[in-house]
Amino acid sequence: MNKKFSFSTSEKIRLDEFLRRELPLALNNSPSDSKISNSKIRRLIMSGSVSVDGRQIMRPAFELHGNTNLSVNFDSEKFFFEKQPDDVEFELSDKDVLFEDENLIFIDKPAMFPTEQTITGNRANLHDEVVSYLWKRNCSLRNPPYVGIMHRLDRETSGVILFTKNRIINKEVSAVFQSHDFTKEYFAVVEKKLCKNSEKLKTLFCKVGDAITVEKFIGRVSGKSQTGKWGSLKETRGGQYSKTNFKILKECKIEGKDCFLIECSLFTGRTHQIRVHLSEEGMPILGDNLYGGSSAKRMYLHAARLSANSGELNFDVRSPVDW
Repeated sequence: MNKKFSFSTSEKIRLDEFLRRELPLALNNSPSDSKISNSKIRRLIMSGSVSVDGRQIMRPAFELHGNTNLSVNFDSEKFFFEKQPDDVEFELSDKDVLFEDENLIFIDKPAMFPTEQTITGNRANLHDEVVSYLWKRNCSLRNPPYVGIMHRLDRETSGVILFTKNRIINKEVSAVFQSHDFTKEYFAVVEKKLCKNSEKLKTLFCKVGDAITVEKFIGRVSGKSQTGKWGSLKETRGGQYSKTNFKILKECKIEGKDCFLIECSLFTGRTHQIRVHLSEEGMPILGDNLYGGSSAKRMYLHAARLSANSGELNFDVRSPVDW
């Protein structure tokens, strides 16, 4: 059902903050119980559903000031409903913490569990679990502890992921990621029968020890209303440079299939980078249905190592895998 709401204000306030406060009141405690996440508000704005003084605004941080009139148009059924996938049940405990100091905490993320909140605003996720875990350790805090998201893993991907415990360190962590002064290593499983000679790179990639480097400009290739899918794009069409080194480590048998275990070393960290690179080389990851992989119990992609040695940031954290 399409709905339209109008608001007026003379406050000096961010657009997302204003809607986070006012929209639940306008909805009169409808389907969401007035619990609308910040993420959902941001997505509403970025979808082009909000206008300020007759002008479409798609920037959540847009500042309102003076006498301002706002209108919000959206499909309430789509806004409050999101198909719930087969997420696993997960409660963070000490055994899931790979490393922690006063600024950082590294978690061993399970497969099939979201990194952060989704548009529904009520879905279990790793970020909330970390907040809850830290708060339980310090119950004297009046408010939830700060937990910063510096990078993400796909819901289907398992392995090491980093969160920050204070805002002071965010700038340094972000600078390390952007400068590529870090190591990100993943393990992926590919069916042995798919590995072949790469005609484009003229590099043999079909037996243990073989290695290739894939460099592409990639970006989103699916429509906004569809499941997000990335692929090769020209730089002039919005493609972002991406680079991954691949090496076949060993043969293995997964779910009855003859496979190769492939080490993936990232130079950049684009959305779905490893999945796109392997798929476009004709070797989709086992279980990666979105990019052409054979059906399996899960997508066999694991974040195995995250390390950095820059300034005060010195860590080398690994997550074991038993494939």
